[in-house]
Amino acid sequence: MRRTVAATLVFAVCLGAGPAVADRACTVPLADWQPRDALQKKLEGEGWTVLSIRSDDGCYKVRATNTRGERLKAKYDPASLQRIPRTPDDSDDD
Repeated sequence: MRRTVAATLVFAVCLGAGPAVADRACTVPLADWQPRDALQKKLEGEGWTVLSIRSDDGCYKVRATNTRGERLKAKYDPASLQRIPRTPDDSDDD
């Protein structure tokens, strides 16, 4: 009986986490994406040195350094080029 209750609780917790993870993905149609060059120019204007821009979960994922040489990682909406806030579950190893 305990295993059934424990399994049910684990399942319920996993279902609750699903929508939070899904919110991190961008859902912009590819036809509405701005070019990577536009994002690179925007970031360079803010003092970033862009190392790479790639698509991830439908968003632009950027690796860069700032004027102090600090490494930066960020996700951007590909249509608006607005930064998507990080969440505590974002990993630094990818």
